[in-house]
Amino acid sequence: MDSDIDRLKIAFKNRQISRRSFLNSLAVLAVAGYGTMGRTHNAAIAAAVSAPPIPVQGINHMTLAVSDPASSLEWYQGLFGMPIAARQGGTIVLQVGDGPQFIALGGNASDNPRITHLCLAVDNFDDERIVQILAENGIEASGQSGAMQSRVRMRGEEFGGAPDGSPELYFGDPDGIVVQLQDTTYCGGAGLLGEDCLATPEPAPSAGLMTLQEFNHFTLFVSDQARSIELYQRVFGLPIDTYQGAMPILRVGSGKQFLALAQVPPLSGRIHHASLAVDDFDVDRIFSLLEGYGLNILGETGSANGPLQAYVAMRGPDRGGAQQGTPELYFTDPDGILIQLQDSSYCGGNGYLGEECGTVENPTGRNN
Repeated sequence: MDSDIDRLKIAFKNRQISRRSFLNSLAVLAVAGYGTMGRTHNAAIAAAVSAPPIPVQGINHMTLAVSDPASSLEWYQGLFGMPIAARQGGTIVLQVGDGPQFIALGGNASDNPRITHLCLAVDNFDDERIVQILAENGIEASGQSGAMQSRVRMRGEEFGGAPDGSPELYFGDPDGIVVQLQDTTYCGGAGLLGEDCLATPEPAPSAGLMTLQEFNHFTLFVSDQARSIELYQRVFGLPIDTYQGAMPILRVGSGKQFLALAQVPPLSGRIHHASLAVDDFDVDRIFSLLEGYGLNILGETGSANGPLQAYVAMRGPDRGGAQQGTPELYFTDPDGILIQLQDSSYCGGNGYLGEECGTVENPTGRNN
């Protein structure tokens, strides 16, 4: 018992666990009266999932670096009919669903087109408090957003922020994947919380071919899956209720949203793709719309190899899908950025629409 407590103290001193996880784990040990270090560690993670230092409520947005923002604006609006909710200098904020979720388009011809970062929404956003919590969990307040570092950007009026700046907090995970944290009201606009967007968003020139409902998930390529899971659970309390074979689904908030962590060491440190939710998901119908919009339909194949291509992958039982396969539809935009489309009921699980997920106590889809 004393040995476990000593190890727990060392883990807290070395910032391997947060203060809250440390205190909760002490309580667990006091009740249990015994335990190994493995049990202590599991108790700390379980406590963090139930009462995390920074509870996450959902996915807020992603920012795309594109080669020609004006052309990409026209393309995305033509496809999805998204209105402009705010402008951040040369970056355009496109509202997803009823907001405040959005897709931000920025960059220039010299940029490497990609998803630069994702943003998670938290209640009662306070940048100083969150920076301190991140520091207690080994993420240094360095003024940078490299691996295990954090920074705060004060977005001023010239970039659509508040007169004194709208604080925006970024950190890098163990692989340097950049994650932004903002208030649940953040819409990319002005105001201290970035919550002040256009009262009436600027409408798209057309209704678009499809209507986006919300973000569904992001798939991250990481070098050490266990290490990344430990961080995201310890700091944000993201529970695992479903697997796609060996890949865990970390649930974000109380709905269908999630982060998927794929261990791909040679390609680690990047957001592989984002998934967006649509109603009445039908592969043939969406393929027809995309083909009419100028995309090359590859059918059932492994991947795209260039811009403006679309394909479907059938996720089978070996990866937690339906017996006949769960269709997962992907397309690339004019810069080759990969986007997935799924039904609004998709949670990353079993069933034809991927709508059948498990629970923390009884996760589904694991193949080992």
